[in-house]
Amino acid sequence: MPPTWLRAALLSLVALLCSAAAPPGTQQRPDTQRPQTSLAGDLLVASPQIGDPRFWHTVIVIVQQDDNGAVGIVINRPLATVPLGGLLQALGLNDAGVEGTIPIFAGGPVAPTIGFVLHSTDYHRPGTIAIDDHLALTKNPHILEDIAHGHGPRKKLVAFGCAGWAPGQLQGELARGDWFVIPETTSLVFDDKRDHVWDDAMASRTTQL
Repeated sequence: MPPTWLRAALLSLVALLCSAAAPPGTQQRPDTQRPQTSLAGDLLVASPQIGDPRFWHTVIVIVQQDDNGAVGIVINRPLATVPLGGLLQALGLNDAGVEGTIPIFAGGPVAPTIGFVLHSTDYHRPGTIAIDDHLALTKNPHILEDIAHGHGPRKKLVAFGCAGWAPGQLQGELARGDWFVIPETTSLVFDDKRDHVWDDAMASRTTQL
């Protein structure tokens, strides 16, 4: 069982994901909903000297950061490419006439059976939250039906599991040099070849310096 702080962070995230979204046009902008110090929407790039082998050469989108800690999704750990119809069937969803495959990623070592879809903001349904102006996250499994039938988001990444930090833990790891922070770009999150993401993120950081 995860420790108390991590259960609190996960419960906070799941509650946020499962809460009914406000009608279009009534949601607050993400930057008005979070503290000024929040890294939500930024990318964490693992330092070459990071001590935890689970995060070696990982790049993580920070989904949420608040008083309970932080939660993120690893974007460069592909697990497998699976038949989309088979995935829908396994989830008890409508797979009639569905063809094609979809990549599945390991989003982190915490709660590996919980699925999330990180996607572009052109898609919205109950359970979708905005991360920033370019990224959103949906836990509702019916997003996979929409993807299968051509009504899903233009950009998407399906992940199981997440990464989590206790209050103050991420700040400590940043101060220790375990992670670098760079602005999120949709090309790095969705378009880059997954085995190039870390290298390209590091190159982006060097360019910014």
